[in-house]
Amino acid sequence: QVQLVESGGGLVQPGGSLRLSCAASGDIFVINSMGWFRQTPGKQRELVATITDAGTTNYADSVKGRFTISRDNAKHMVFLQMDSLKPEDTDVYVCNAGTTYEEFYWGQGTQVTVSS
Repeated sequence: QVQLVESGGGLVQPGGSLRLSCAASGDIFVINSMGWFRQTPGKQRELVATITDAGTTNYADSVKGRFTISRDNAKHMVFLQMDSLKPEDTDVYVCNAGTTYEEFYWGQGTQVTVSS
């Protein structure tokens, strides 16, 4: 079992920045990929960015050039630096971890609101 806890959400004005953090605990040595998804109630969860244990990254087209995903393998954490935020980035951001057993774990989510 892997537990994920997110932090760093909040309210920010358009054009502003936020940094999300996600800490993993539990069976951390089986984690390979980590990432961020976002979800609006009633809609399908949408990939934002992922990063492998080797550092290979993948981004949704809508966030390329604005968001940066990174991870600290020693601390078992993943981060999402969000710059040039837009109102349409408003959502619940959920941390994800994939394991070598092809299991997927999810955090509880953190709210990001972009509004003036």
